[in-house]
Amino acid sequence: MSTHDFIAIGLGPYNLGLACLTEPLDELDGLFLESKPDFDWHPGMLLDSATLQTPFMADLVTLADPTSPYSFLSYLKESGRLYSFYIREIFYPVRSEYNDYCRWAAAKLRSVRFAHEVTSVEYDEGDGLYTVHAVKAATGEKTTHRARHLVLGTGTPPYVPDACQDLGGDFLHNSRYLEGKAELQRKESITVVGSGQSAAEIYYDLLGDADTHGYRLNWVTRSPRFFPLEYTKLTLEMTSPEYVDYFHALPEDTRYRIEAEQKSLFKGIDAELINNIFDLLYQKSVTGPVPTRLMTNTALESASYDEAAGAYTLGLRHMEQERDFSLTTQGLVLATGYRYRPPAFLEPLHDRIRWDGHGRFDVARNYSIDVTGRGVFLQNAGTHTHSITSPDLGMGPYRNSWIIRELLGREHYPVEKAIAFQEFGAPEGVVR
Repeated sequence: MSTHDFIAIGLGPYNLGLACLTEPLDELDGLFLESKPDFDWHPGMLLDSATLQTPFMADLVTLADPTSPYSFLSYLKESGRLYSFYIREIFYPVRSEYNDYCRWAAAKLRSVRFAHEVTSVEYDEGDGLYTVHAVKAATGEKTTHRARHLVLGTGTPPYVPDACQDLGGDFLHNSRYLEGKAELQRKESITVVGSGQSAAEIYYDLLGDADTHGYRLNWVTRSPRFFPLEYTKLTLEMTSPEYVDYFHALPEDTRYRIEAEQKSLFKGIDAELINNIFDLLYQKSVTGPVPTRLMTNTALESASYDEAAGAYTLGLRHMEQERDFSLTTQGLVLATGYRYRPPAFLEPLHDRIRWDGHGRFDVARNYSIDVTGRGVFLQNAGTHTHSITSPDLGMGPYRNSWIIRELLGREHYPVEKAIAFQEFGAPEGVVR
């Protein structure tokens, strides 16, 4: 059995970027294992009008290696669409286009193995190697792989609120929206629960078709208002090496407090989409009242499903007025996002992983989570240690440059140390 330098588990954009950046490096032998049969990035949300919230330069590789053959511009050139993209003069790729780009890149890589579900990972103290056990989905064949390092990129599973656990019926999480959209639009009423970009995209999509299908449409959000994603340039400097250094060095409880306060910096709604929703509501209101309700400050407290009536009853609470009320709806979409859970296959390594006081990974500045500080690395899932840079697509190449430096023992892709104009911490001594 051959021994790899590293095995990466999960193939979202971040580990796919790592695969692209390590493919040209003869010194590194990596293996990438993904349980799905091919690359598919949030297929349930690939709406025709939806774009990324980051510019095209935040692709898999460019911010680490602008000359890489796996760049988004290389993809456009090879697909014959580079000039069309140039004439379009919009920095933000269509989301389905980004998914196709990632599939294009994955198809070029020799190190990727799809349909391999990892079942457990062990560590051998004697030889200092990790053993990864996997099963091939097509045949059930068990495979075993060994490596000196691991990189975890299993992503974040859909989050269903406690009120909707074991609810029954045919409600949808936003991750399955397109899959269930046709059936959803046959109902007399639809309610979208959620406050972020996905909730807004689904509401806008359903609002556009409301007249055609004749359903009533509700949008319920706990947020006090429909918060726009903060995207000013000095705020964007918080996706910088300096801010990661500053944030990571803060006390744990301070980081957790700030993490809760920063949601609007990466979970808000694109301002243009908010305006488009208002404009569409206004347009539809010209001919009469629009059959829709938008309810802010409203938390989902309970939910029940009446199978005979084919309807949900949502127990809601207005947070500022502290008033309870209920809403009945036939269709229900939970645009409640995703929450990270440590994968079950890590359980044999529990004592080799560093955990913080809140029971989450204690992620070191170099993105490692094991007791050695350079054995197991984490993609994403680190907003409590690395702030809003953790889920930011543009910071993926930066993080991968760090990880590659740790794997090689030297810097191959230059790792930026300072790019911001502003200072995030207090200076030492007297400021002149």
